[in-house]
Amino acid sequence: MTESKARSILFALAGLILLIVGAIGGWLFESNRTEEAVKRTILENPEILPQAMQELQRREAEKQLTSVGGKLFEPFPGSVLGNPQGTVTLVEFTDFACTFCRSSVADVDALIKEFPQLKVVVRHLPILSPQSADAAKWGLAAAEQGRFAQFHHAMFAAGRPSAETIAAAAQTAGLDLERARKFLADPLVNAELSGNLDYARSLGIDGTPSWVVGDQLMTGAVGREALAKAIREAEQS
Repeated sequence: MTESKARSILFALAGLILLIVGAIGGWLFESNRTEEAVKRTILENPEILPQAMQELQRREAEKQLTSVGGKLFEPFPGSVLGNPQGTVTLVEFTDFACTFCRSSVADVDALIKEFPQLKVVVRHLPILSPQSADAAKWGLAAAEQGRFAQFHHAMFAAGRPSAETIAAAAQTAGLDLERARKFLADPLVNAELSGNLDYARSLGIDGTPSWVVGDQLMTGAVGREALAKAIREAEQS
């Protein structure tokens, strides 16, 4: 290689390096300007932070719901409140030992009256006590007999789950007790409760009550108005 050619290559490499350095510097400069602009916007308009947080939560919930698929909205046969053929579905994760779930019963009843097309899919998530699982299984046995709503209300009215309160709720609901006891041994019962736990894990749910309607996921006793708002939005989507 001649000295002249080597010098030309050296100059070309130096020019390329300067071009890359200049591009990086420009990017950093623009990045800093963008960051400063964002900070200034937030400081001048702090009210946008709650809106941004809500939008972030909505997107995250939508992503989580997409991951579990449409089967989340398909109930265990008979484990439904409201209109079984309703066009809007509210999924409730509940535990008979949950005080906040008990206080939400009246809210759900009111929503069923307010929205004739509302189907409430109840998914038992018995995580608070060993007796929660027993009560949940009896709830599924009641669903198998077409007496789910009656047992659901009677069990919450009876107080925390125990052998005594479960028996009282079953009697109040008018269950065929022998048929129910046989059904408790059906593998479908444990499969349903296990599946609900899998759904909860996939959705990041670690407490009850939790709710899904449309593309929204809510946790806690959020109240009738928050649920009604979500139902209306689901109706319009």
